[in-house]
Amino acid sequence: MQPARALHVIFCWHMHQPDYRGADGRYILPWTYLHACKDYADMVAHLEENPLARAVFNFVPTLIEQLEDYAEQFRSGQFRDALLAALAADDLKTLTPAARHSLLHQCFRLDQEHMLNPFPDYRRLYDLYQHIQIDVQEMADYLSVQYLADLVMWYHLAWTGETVRRGSPFIQAMLAKGRGFTREDRQQLLRLLGDLIHNLIPRYRRLAEAGRIELSTTPYDHPIGPLLMDFGAARESLPDCPLPQSKAYPGGAARARWHVDRALAAHQQRFGLAAGGQWPAEGGVSEAFVQVLGEAGIGWTATGEGVLAHSLRTAADDEPARERWQYLYRAYRLPSGGPALFFRDDALSDAIGFDYQKWFGHDAVGDFVHRLEEIWRHTEGQGTPVVSIILDGENAWEYYPYNGYYFLSELYKVLSNHPHIHLCTFSDYLAHHDAQPEALPRLVAGSWVYGNFSTWIGDSAKNRAWDLLCAAKRAVDQRLTRFDPAQQELILRQLGVCEGSDWFWWFGDYNPAAAVRDFDDLYRANLRKLYGLIGMPAPHTLDTPISQGGAPAAAAGTMRRTTP
Repeated sequence: MQPARALHVIFCWHMHQPDYRGADGRYILPWTYLHACKDYADMVAHLEENPLARAVFNFVPTLIEQLEDYAEQFRSGQFRDALLAALAADDLKTLTPAARHSLLHQCFRLDQEHMLNPFPDYRRLYDLYQHIQIDVQEMADYLSVQYLADLVMWYHLAWTGETVRRGSPFIQAMLAKGRGFTREDRQQLLRLLGDLIHNLIPRYRRLAEAGRIELSTTPYDHPIGPLLMDFGAARESLPDCPLPQSKAYPGGAARARWHVDRALAAHQQRFGLAAGGQWPAEGGVSEAFVQVLGEAGIGWTATGEGVLAHSLRTAADDEPARERWQYLYRAYRLPSGGPALFFRDDALSDAIGFDYQKWFGHDAVGDFVHRLEEIWRHTEGQGTPVVSIILDGENAWEYYPYNGYYFLSELYKVLSNHPHIHLCTFSDYLAHHDAQPEALPRLVAGSWVYGNFSTWIGDSAKNRAWDLLCAAKRAVDQRLTRFDPAQQELILRQLGVCEGSDWFWWFGDYNPAAAVRDFDDLYRANLRKLYGLIGMPAPHTLDTPISQGGAPAAAAGTMRRTTP
């Protein structure tokens, strides 16, 4: 039963992976299916196991598209992912030297503390790899087929979720076996992973149909909508932000609407339910973009706390400083109407994303609940206070013991039974709790990272990437009508991939070099594919890397704190 005076708490878990497919449809990177087997499976299991818990799961359509593609690969046995192809291989002796080297490179890409060190047999493989790494290109050819079999098995075992392990006697047996894995072991693991991915989206759909979770979406390929519409939006929160040489992204407003509308249609098709809200890519909002969401019938959207602080300061320069609890824990709406606006509690969200991984699960839950109780006490005068906790649903757990199992299971249990806390969803909050959004006079454009767009524009490498995209878009606009509707669809779909936010996220010297190189190569390959689809040679500017990277980053750069 809902308490008489409740603090409404909304968890919104953002599920997102960019399109990792190369020009030939083969997967360059395996992160989509690996996160599916570990994180997307665990996240839904926690809600299945706790009938009183409620949460929002936001799925980017590009991610679902890839999950469907992987499900088809498992059904057909024709794998377009080199890592899965190695797991499925009848005879690992047939692997080429390049494939062997690729396995060695890929199969230690994880957090060693929580995904390698707990398994002595896996650690033994790593220690041997370290011993030969000085001349790995040559010495890798001397590693036995059994080493490769054990390596590819262990990598996939490490990338299974904790709930998956606890529910599978086979995986428990493989963890106990430790070494000497056979072809039959690999085939059985392959079948288990295939079933897991095939059933994943239906599991979320069942919970949504039962009213236990809300499913929402993001503009189709995860573009930064406000920047598509106007590069100048970056200067609303950073007046001196350097902009690309291109004055604007050609036809950006129409492209933003394309991503929004396509996402809504895809969501309805995949889940059988209309999406009540959209979490914009990286929480990127502007007044113009929120208007686009409203015109599409979106009921709610959300962004970062920094955006609200900027907006309130701009709307009332002479307003005295206020405590966060006086303005953060409520929904807003612009004077022009449109969707309700929710603002993320950055401190609580970042605590889950970056801090609690170092705590004992029980202590972390206790701290989190205490902080919510403090908010409940401070908001006594508010009728329906709401705390929005929004973060990636996949990247944090790699750095938690047991994939965050003990933290998440206890967190849901404690909050579901708390006398003053009510777990709900954005749509439920608006529909059932007499919550009238407060008027927000003005919305300053920004994102959930630092309250601005500096993660995606302003840096010389990021601006160069935008200029390359603008040139490709102008070429598309000049030639699109020459093609029949089917080819036009392929062109616009590939353009959407190139417009995704992830490419711009990774450019910059503050990110790890290996990740920057991967995304730099894939971005330029996607642009080359786009030129090929319109029958034009790709410009030579696409032959030169955009960024080098080189600095270590928290969570390997996959997540960023919302304050510098």
